[in-house]
Amino acid sequence: MIIVSGASGAFGRATAEILIERTDPAGLILTSRTPEKLADLAARGAQVRHADFDRPETLEQAFRGGSRMLLISTARVGSRVEQHRNAVEAAKRAGVGLIAYTSLINADRDDNPAIVKRDHRATEEIMEASGVPYVFLRDSHYLEAICVAMVGGALLSGGRMLDNTGSGRIGAISRDDCVAVAAEVLLGEGHANQAYDLASDETVTIAEAMALASALSGRPITIVPATEDEMYAYFDALGAPRHASDVVPDGPIPWSSDDMVTFGQAIREGFFDKTSDIVERLTGRKPKRLRDVMEASQPLWPK
Repeated sequence: MIIVSGASGAFGRATAEILIERTDPAGLILTSRTPEKLADLAARGAQVRHADFDRPETLEQAFRGGSRMLLISTARVGSRVEQHRNAVEAAKRAGVGLIAYTSLINADRDDNPAIVKRDHRATEEIMEASGVPYVFLRDSHYLEAICVAMVGGALLSGGRMLDNTGSGRIGAISRDDCVAVAAEVLLGEGHANQAYDLASDETVTIAEAMALASALSGRPITIVPATEDEMYAYFDALGAPRHASDVVPDGPIPWSSDDMVTFGQAIREGFFDKTSDIVERLTGRKPKRLRDVMEASQPLWPK
């Protein structure tokens, strides 16, 4: 049986949809803090169970009977390692034989300045120490984040975008391709104790992405190069919390400026300048390109 954690989230639900189409739904265990959001998938035959990573006592029973598990990283950057530890330890007690984890490209590089990589590498180390066979799905930057969130923010700001990524290139990948790879890993063989870089077969800069968005929208987008200090000042003016520990759960801004600024720095310093053939090798098709996702995202842009 295959477990998908966080199945009511975007990544989890998309993975569950693929698995339901390709295997017996009765062999799927979909876990969530809000299982009521998965009623439609339960109606299609999947087992839906309550699991809360902040309440370890809910996890072992939720994972019982599962042989493989997709552990989707939770949203609390900077404070989610204990959540992941609880999940890994419960999965081991429940007898799960393989855990695939949604990590970050170059999470194992000590010199990677992106603070988000700390959570991912700490989780990978917990998994390595557990003795349970693992697969690290080290995602690059999502194309959807660039084509929706970044473009939308730039257009809402009158076409002006403060940016500290410089000329750093990104093997940005569609979330759909990451989901497809995750499904193949859960359904296939020969992936135990592997770390896969999930990236596109092309690289782009943020400036190139914004130039394409400008051409498609007919609205100019100007990149304003910024230092880290200038980025912090900008996010301070927005009222963003500086550190992950300051983020208010379910608050108006669910991320910290530390996360955003150091992510941009990591791009500028080359930590996302990586391509990969994993999508094609595991799914048999080429990964989506920037233009594919950008064109599909246009209806989501502010008018």
